[in-house]
Amino acid sequence: MSIEFEGKTIETNDNGYLVNLDDWTEDLGRKMAAIEGIEELTERHWDVINYLRQEYYENRQNQPNTRAIIKAMTEEWGEKIKQKDLYELFPLDPSKQGGKIAGLPESRRKGGY
Repeated sequence: MSIEFEGKTIETNDNGYLVNLDDWTEDLGRKMAAIEGIEELTERHWDVINYLRQEYYENRQNQPNTRAIIKAMTEEWGEKIKQKDLYELFPLDPSKQGGKIAGLPESRRKGGY
């Protein structure tokens, strides 16, 4: 599979994850979100995306599960976050769909879509 973006062909695997992680930009993230049915990335979307990228690149390629994202965003946003709050942002799975939009490799964890 691939994504046509800014005059280039960006290669993805069969599930839509980037083959070359270095291809990712914020603009490509917006395009990937639109493909996923998320028309607008809000500040909260970007908080989750940036957290996932930071964990991957600065914490030995860690790919947090939804529970870890809830804990991190509760701290980030200064309010108690529930699982449904994250699923409103990333309806198919906050860790997996969020990771895809963040340009990270496909998680091999069980569950999700």
